[in-house]
Amino acid sequence: MIRFDSVIPEGCPDRPWHDAVPNLALDAVGEAITQETGRTGIVALALADDPFVAALNRRFRGKDRTTNVLSFPSDPPDASGGPVGSTGDEHSFLGDIALALETIAAESEQSGTPIFHHIAHLVVHGTLHLFGHDHMQDQDAEVMESLEARILARLGIPDPYIEQ
Repeated sequence: MIRFDSVIPEGCPDRPWHDAVPNLALDAVGEAITQETGRTGIVALALADDPFVAALNRRFRGKDRTTNVLSFPSDPPDASGGPVGSTGDEHSFLGDIALALETIAAESEQSGTPIFHHIAHLVVHGTLHLFGHDHMQDQDAEVMESLEARILARLGIPDPYIEQ
């Protein structure tokens, strides 16, 4: 199963995250990802605030702004540019994901999506990036979005790419 080891970076408020992420919810997300992809491993999940994620975005992507999710794979894509990540070792470290709570909360409110649904979507999205998926080309985006929708459906979460 995909296991998320979540941390709240020093200086980031923890109470809002405890309110937004129900107990054991990340285990369910990890199980849904594993059921759909067959992949297992460990992901470090930073439950951060906007300034923390903005600093990461500036340092590693050269973009001086926050974003909702950032992914940092532990391994580069394979030689064909295809997905990486363990297919059988539950102890393999897959990489890091950072989430920005204020941005996520604002997006959730704007779209009318329950905040945990949005968080689950972004955790799935970030994990798929760790596997080497991307959405830069239309065809790749279709594959990634379809996979996200199938994983979220396992959790009873509506497809985020279809207006409800």
